[in-house]
Amino acid sequence: MSGKTLTLNLGPQHPSTHGVLRIVLELDGETVVDARPDIGFLHRGIEKLAESKTWHQVIVLTDRIDYLAAMSNNLAYVMAVEKLMAIEVPRRARYVRVALAELQRIASHLFWLGTHAHDLGAMTPLFYALREREVIMDIFESLAGSRLMPSFLRIGGLAADIDGRFAKSVLDFTETFPGRVDEYETLLTDNPIWKLRTKGVGVLDGESCLGLGISGPMLRGAGVDWDIRKSHPYSGYDEFHFEIPTGRAGDVYDRYLVRVREMRESARIARQAVEGLPGGEWIDAGSAAVFPPRHELKHNVAALIRHFGLVMEGITPPAGEVYHAIESPRGELGFYLVSDGGPKPLRLKVRAPSFVNLQGLVKMIRGRLLADVVAVIGAVDIVLAEVDR
Repeated sequence: MSGKTLTLNLGPQHPSTHGVLRIVLELDGETVVDARPDIGFLHRGIEKLAESKTWHQVIVLTDRIDYLAAMSNNLAYVMAVEKLMAIEVPRRARYVRVALAELQRIASHLFWLGTHAHDLGAMTPLFYALREREVIMDIFESLAGSRLMPSFLRIGGLAADIDGRFAKSVLDFTETFPGRVDEYETLLTDNPIWKLRTKGVGVLDGESCLGLGISGPMLRGAGVDWDIRKSHPYSGYDEFHFEIPTGRAGDVYDRYLVRVREMRESARIARQAVEGLPGGEWIDAGSAAVFPPRHELKHNVAALIRHFGLVMEGITPPAGEVYHAIESPRGELGFYLVSDGGPKPLRLKVRAPSFVNLQGLVKMIRGRLLADVVAVIGAVDIVLAEVDR
């Protein structure tokens, strides 16, 4: 107690903090007078750990930064290395990457939607959302052998080519998914209780978002039409037709609407990528960074030697530095790499959207009720492994 205020810990074990986030709240009754996020409980030193790994080995670390959007992390990292090495990725691989990134965006938003609604007392959307997310996880598992951390992307392309089963499963999913989103909206969008808990709560205008470096659905929910897929197209996004949903109020409700509409657009993009899938190579086989085909290792000694060298010694990108960013489900995800010409990164820094977006939390909850803090945290959509890295 301090005078008439009460200091209260929210987290780091509270389920509504969506991970080991501790927020030290100063309360006057049930009104938040001040707040201080206390992070670092999950810190694993991935950025430092990357300095002891070869450029290829870092790929599996990126899965663990944002475990709800592993494909997006893979994509941002390998594209940064490809920019550093001036590698041209085949068009077929770019299309597959887009399809996987958009499926990953849907899966991430589904998990957010279910848990966010559950935080505010609506249990049914969690069961509905996990139902569709399981379908996407099954697609990833059939493709990469892993559901949560597939590590399927490679420097120069993909780990393997796709087949007709992948295309069919994506087409089947995108055919039924819009109807599933209709079900979510039937439960929530015009629900009077949902509106009371989200409308006018956690307001942050566009100017404040830009000043804090906030990106992704939080920024677009405040009415700022900014999406890296449109502003700085990568991996062939300029070849696909899709809209960028925006809100107006910049509150919890508008962030909900933006993410729900983004899922619809992601399904459109994934379907376009599969329907228009080009033929040809799925990896830049001529690049020095690419492993030889596995079937050659049994009868081609040169391929075996090359494979051994890439595993034991790694690749050696030219000395220099590079930054590449993509639009992850949470906003601008960027990798800054520094190379000294050696087989391991000299420095790796992640521009993690969860960490940056969390900066707006105190401003959004100051003066609000304690119950609103739970709604605002959920609307930020943080992943603590990305905050702490």
